[in-house]
Amino acid sequence: MAMAAPFSLLLLTLLLSLDLSPLAAAKNPTSRGDLVRSSCVHASYPTICLRTLSTYAGPAQTPAELAQAAVRVSLSRANKASSYLSTLRTSSKREAGALNDCLTQISDTVDELGRTLSELKHLRSETFRWQMSNVETWVSAALTNEDTCLDGFKEVDGKVRSDVKRKITNVAKVTSNALYLINRLDQTRGKAGLRS
Repeated sequence: MAMAAPFSLLLLTLLLSLDLSPLAAAKNPTSRGDLVRSSCVHASYPTICLRTLSTYAGPAQTPAELAQAAVRVSLSRANKASSYLSTLRTSSKREAGALNDCLTQISDTVDELGRTLSELKHLRSETFRWQMSNVETWVSAALTNEDTCLDGFKEVDGKVRSDVKRKITNVAKVTSNALYLINRLDQTRGKAGLRS
C-alpha cells in the first residue's frame, strides 16, 4: 500500500504537466487557427489534421473552406503517392500486378478528390444536401480505393509492399480527415459560407 501514494503523486504530476491549451482553444473558435483546432479535435487523426491544416497556405475562414483545404491536402498527397509509386521497380509478376492495380486505384482517387473539390467550391444552400451526398460518396470511394490498393499487397512481401503501405496509409489518413470535415458541414451549415 505504501507504493500507491508515490504512484498517485507521479500520475497527478503527469496529468498536470499535459498541455491542454489546444483543447481549451477549440472550445472558443475566433480565428483561423482556432477554427482548425476546433475542427480537428475530433477528426480520425487529429494530430495530422492539425499539422496539415495549420500550415496550409490557403485562406480557410469557414468550415466549408477548411473542408476544401483538407481535400486539397488529400489530393496533393494522392498525386505525390501516384508519382512515387509509378517509379517503383517490382521483382515479381504478383508484385507488378498489385502495383499496377494500386496505381489505377490511386488514379481513381485523384479523380474523385478532384470532383469533390470542385463541388465543395460551388456549394449552394438550395442544393446543399444533394451536393453533400455526392461529395461524401466520392470521398468514401477514394478511401475504398486506398484500402483496395493495400489489399492487393497482402500476398506480397518486400520493400515495394512497405513503400506502398507507407504512402497509401498517409493518403488514407488525410482523406479520412477530409471526410470528417466534410461531414461536419452538416452540423455547421449556418456558418459554412454557402452561396444562396
